Amino acid sequence: MNINYLLKKLFHSFITLIIVITINFFLFRVMPGDPTAMVAKSANLSPEYAEKLNEMYGFDRSLPVQYAMYIKSLVTGDFGMSFKFRKPVINIIGERIMATILLAICAQTVAILFGIVVGTLAAAHRGRKIDVGALGFALFIYAIPAFWLGIVLVSFFSVKLGVFPVNGMVDAGRDYATTWAYIKDVLHHLLLPSISMGLAICGGYTMIMRSSLLDVLTEDYITTARAKGYKRKDVVIKHALPNAMLPMVTVIAINIGFMIGGALQTETVFSWPGVGRLVYDSLEARDYPVLQGAFLIISFCVIIANFIADILYGYLDPRIKYE
Repeated sequence: MNINYLLKKLFHSFITLIIVITINFFLFRVMPGDPTAMVAKSANLSPEYAEKLNEMYGFDRSLPVQYAMYIKSLVTGDFGMSFKFRKPVINIIGERIMATILLAICAQTVAILFGIVVGTLAAAHRGRKIDVGALGFALFIYAIPAFWLGIVLVSFFSVKLGVFPVNGMVDAGRDYATTWAYIKDVLHHLLLPSISMGLAICGGYTMIMRSSLLDVLTEDYITTARAKGYKRKDVVIKHALPNAMLPMVTVIAINIGFMIGGALQTETVFSWPGVGRLVYDSLEARDYPVLQGAFLIISFCVIIANFIADILYGYLDPRIKYE
C-alpha cells in the first residue's frame, strides 16, 4: 500500500474530526436552556450560587476560551461532568459502550449475512419468483420503523410466548454460579434485540447487494467467464460477488459507525443498557455534557469506519490504485 495515500487519508480524517469537534462544541452552546439551572436542577438560583456554578463549569468565560478549554480537556480524556449522574462523562459512556458494541456486532452479522445471501439469490435469479419475493420482502422490511418492529417482536416472543426476556441485558438481581451461566443469560437477552436491529437494516443491504451484483453481471469479464463454460454458481460467487461487495463495504462501514455510536430506537424498546439508551435518557434530562460526549463518540466511530472502508477497497478490487 502507498504510504502517501495512507497519510493523506489519515490527514483527511483528522481534519474531519476537528470540524466535528468544533460543531459539537458550538451546537450545545446555542441550544435552549440555562446550563446552570440544569446543573443545580432548579430554575430558582440565587445570583451568588449561579455565579459559582458558572465559574466552576467555565460558563463565565468567552467562547474562544471555553473552546480552548474544551480541546484541552478532550486531549486529556476529560469529557466533562454529567449534569444528571454527577459523574465524569467518559466513565458513564465507558460503562455503556461495550453493551452497544456487542449489540451492534451481532445485529450487523445478522443483517450482512441475510442481505448478502438474499441479495445474491435475487440477482442470480433476476425476474423469477425468488427475485420478486426477495425484493418485495426487502422493501417491506426496509419500510418498517425499527421501533415498531421491536415492539412487535417483544409483544409476540416475550409477552405472548414468553420465549425471550422483555428487557434488560441480564436478569435483575440474579446470582450466577459460573461465568458461562452469565454469558448464556446475556446471549438470551441479546438474541431478540439483535434480530430486531438486524432485520431493520438488512432490507437496505439486500437491495444494495442485488443492484450492485446486477451491474457487475453485465461486465465483459462475466460474459467471458460464461463463454468458458463456468457454472452459474461459480460465475456469481467467484467472479461477480467480490467486485459487487464494494458498495456494500461503504454502507456497512457507515452503519457500523452509527450503530456503535448508539442504536437509540432498539435500545429504548428493549431497555438495553447501551449508548443509545443513554442518549435517550440524557435528552430527556437535557444532560448536555453526556450528549456532547456521545455525539463525539458517534462521529469518531463513523470517521474510523469510513477510513477502514477506504483501505479495504484496494483489497476487494485490485483495479483500485492507491495514489
